[in-house]
Amino acid sequence: MTTQVSSGTAACPGCIAAPAEPARPIPEDVQIALSLPGIHCSACIATVERELNAYPGVEDARVNLTLKRAMIKAAPDIRAADLIPVLEQAGFEAHELDPGALSATQSDKAGRDLLMRLAVAGFASMNVMLLSVSVWSGASDATRDMFHWISAAIALPAIAFSAQPFFANAWSALRVRRLNMDVPIVLAIVLALVTSLWETALSGAHAYFDAALTLTFFLLAGRYLDYRTRAVARSAAEELTALEVPRAIRLVNGAEEEVAVSALAAGDLILVRPGGRMPVDGEIVSGQSELDRSLLTGETLPVFAQEGLAVSAGEVNLTGPLTIRATAVGEDTSLHRMADLVAIAESGRSRYTSLADKAAKLYAPGVHILSALSFLGWYIYSGDIRTALNIAAAVLIITCPCALGLAVPAVTTAASGRLFRMGMLIKHATALERLAEVDTVVFDKTGTLTSGAPELTNLGDHSRADLEVALALAEASSHPLSVALARAAREAGIKPASLRDVAEVPGYGTEGFVNDQRVRLGRAAWVGGEDGAQTAAWLSVGSQPPVRFTFTDSLRPGAADAVAAFRAAGKEVILISGDTQGAVQRLADKLGIETWIAQALPQDKAARVQELGAQGRHVLMVGDGLNDTAALAAAHVSISPASALDAARVASDIVLLGNDLSPIAEACDTAIKATRRIRENFRIATIYNVIAVPLAVAGLATPLIAALAMSTSSITVSLNALRLR
Repeated sequence: MTTQVSSGTAACPGCIAAPAEPARPIPEDVQIALSLPGIHCSACIATVERELNAYPGVEDARVNLTLKRAMIKAAPDIRAADLIPVLEQAGFEAHELDPGALSATQSDKAGRDLLMRLAVAGFASMNVMLLSVSVWSGASDATRDMFHWISAAIALPAIAFSAQPFFANAWSALRVRRLNMDVPIVLAIVLALVTSLWETALSGAHAYFDAALTLTFFLLAGRYLDYRTRAVARSAAEELTALEVPRAIRLVNGAEEEVAVSALAAGDLILVRPGGRMPVDGEIVSGQSELDRSLLTGETLPVFAQEGLAVSAGEVNLTGPLTIRATAVGEDTSLHRMADLVAIAESGRSRYTSLADKAAKLYAPGVHILSALSFLGWYIYSGDIRTALNIAAAVLIITCPCALGLAVPAVTTAASGRLFRMGMLIKHATALERLAEVDTVVFDKTGTLTSGAPELTNLGDHSRADLEVALALAEASSHPLSVALARAAREAGIKPASLRDVAEVPGYGTEGFVNDQRVRLGRAAWVGGEDGAQTAAWLSVGSQPPVRFTFTDSLRPGAADAVAAFRAAGKEVILISGDTQGAVQRLADKLGIETWIAQALPQDKAARVQELGAQGRHVLMVGDGLNDTAALAAAHVSISPASALDAARVASDIVLLGNDLSPIAEACDTAIKATRRIRENFRIATIYNVIAVPLAVAGLATPLIAALAMSTSSITVSLNALRLR
């Protein structure tokens, strides 16, 4: 049977699914991990948890919406294969993951940590501000000193705890002899505390405890908002490892034994049942079936599998049992090599310099030099080191590290909110900045520009009798073309014919008998039809000439609009797919894409994206399959649909939550506007500095003036960012 499927179809769960094979004996306190790509809201969470917790033997089930994953604690005899049908009946797609290969940090630890530090800084700053108001209102002598010491007792431990992220980031930069935005922030906080303690010890009139705490609070607020706008970024290479089959059935002297994949060696005979994924690279020694290779190559047509065919880890066995002889195991398999390819590609993205870091290279030295010159000038003029140090601290505080620190997160928060309402989720801190620079867009085909699900195109060309027989045969198979045919026939009101002895012949199709006539639905060569360029299944009824059912992979909603918008904006659009040349060319011609590449392997996609990058292009990669993960990670910026393979979503910077592709082009426009707002915020902070710095250098910046200037600049930056909404 000729077919057209992708990693998004129901018959290809192997892209992220565990095999439909018996599980090995599970130890005590078993932990089962299930990937739930279809959940999207709190109602989904409640339903999934209710269904799982109601299953006998399940002790506890918890769903993480961000990771789209359920972690289940169950009795020793409970397997993932028992729970997956329960969720499928409730309408949720579910696939097993290997818990041992997943990250140990399942909780949102970083977010809780930032929120806790923000709360401490906010509570402390409110209390110190109340004490400062008393000082500004006229408290003097012993009363003023007491308020200052109480402020110190609150501020020192609060800042020591709350400002740790800034201290750590500043130290990381200084250790490799570079500057980032946290360096002037830390210097301002430390100098404010030192001068305030000195002033308090000498019974001075001014202290900056409130300014130091307010600065810490504003910056933590910006950092927390920035963090919450993105999904928790995980390593795509690690997720790929979790997708590997954790166990296999080894044949020893004809007997089956279940072993961990790590226990397999080259030369072992392995049984792979229908629905299972290949645990290793190998060669088929017996059996016939069809293989779905879209996981690794993007091919939409399943490959006929028989003795002598080479197979790769991750391919899906669709219809019949196969015995393979292992030729490569563990780190030598193609799936593991792909994980390594992704890890290498991911490391390249970290070399991108954000706008904040670029600003820090100019801003930080200038502020430090100005503060140092103020100290030297006042020390030479007055001869009083205390006065000189106070003015140097005032210069650092009033030069608005708070506004500069908020310039990026305030904008990314507003822009991410706008994109979220459009159906897009920003995952990476610099994704918007990189998206604004895009001049080349690379699309995958199956599951990205197309829906990935076959649709019957010639239902009306067939007689009702043929449709009734075809429906009866199609409903006896889980093959994607059979599923599509059965769905279309049922929607047209067709009833299945009464057949007997219906059976599926692995690798060929389904057959049965009606009125002593043999009927078959399947491959052209098996039924007596003729192979063609179009995806098709053939039906034969007795001695009558076979008839053809044709299928197509329909366009995703908004695909044509997205391509047209990118071309209108002057961006080059390229289509790279692992599918056949004819299928890729037809789609490219339909969408008006001039540059296309067919039959591309995962490493070919990544190499092409890297080649474009080496030419100075800023590439946006849009893909959904495991074969796209290396290219997604290698691109300047990347987007994957929510329906994509979990590993592809992890490798991408932005996730498209809906089915419509049209928001992608609009996201580029939003990114350009966001980058413009970030630059405006830097200019606003600079203008404030131009106004405020002379006051600080002249010795007129009291703690009150410093606090007001800092708050005003922060509010202005935030209001400018909100214009994006």
